[in-house]
Amino acid sequence: MRLTEITDLNTPSLEIYRQLRDKNFSADNSFIADSPKVVNVLLETAIEVKSLLATQAYYEEFSELISQKEIPHLYVADKKVMESIVGHKIHHNCMMHGIRPDETVLDALGDQIIMLDEISSTENIGSIARSAAALGVDSYLLPKQGPHPFNRRALRVSMGLASRMKINQYDDIFATLKTLKDKGYMIFAAEVTDNATPLSEVKVPDKWVLLMGHEGKGLSKEVLDACDEAVQIEMEPDIKSFNVGVAASIMMYHFKNSPIG
Repeated sequence: MRLTEITDLNTPSLEIYRQLRDKNFSADNSFIADSPKVVNVLLETAIEVKSLLATQAYYEEFSELISQKEIPHLYVADKKVMESIVGHKIHHNCMMHGIRPDETVLDALGDQIIMLDEISSTENIGSIARSAAALGVDSYLLPKQGPHPFNRRALRVSMGLASRMKINQYDDIFATLKTLKDKGYMIFAAEVTDNATPLSEVKVPDKWVLLMGHEGKGLSKEVLDACDEAVQIEMEPDIKSFNVGVAASIMMYHFKNSPIG
């Protein structure tokens, strides 16, 4: 394992660590991940890694894992130098420059899909990815105009587990829902409505999509009308709703562990 000690903060291949913030990708789909827990999960996947920027201690501790990948550049620096490169204080000792994997086409998604409509919080994107991966829901369908699971903060919140999911971004929610229905999926809308089915009474089919709405507005009437069934979690009468990440986790667990109806 050949390490390159940083002697010039303006080395061109280090510029990516300075440029890419939470919501940005480069033209070649570069992304930045940080912290050992996240980076190590990504190193165990087939994701292309362009470089690591880390301390000597990180390289020594995880040398065997790092050696399993062919990584063109292994930059070593102390935390102060790393902070000078990225331009802010950091609380970890490693970062990774990788290339986001190609999107999974709609036809290749699994039989169980978690789908989002207008979720605006990067943290929620990551939290839902982490829960889905943990529960075995391997397909993630999101709007193109929202945060991506490989955004830096979303990756951190998901603990890198977004990398284990099939990810597809859609343009038109109505066209996408119609296509999914034509492919045999039943679309469940997570929403509190007068005619919503209590979660404990849902008959789960073998192919399903669980659609979560905006954190504040929920799902519009037009979107609800395009779904097959509304589902709500039973809760105390004076409590309006759960956080969307918590609600998604509860519902995915129930859907995964209910007998096929």
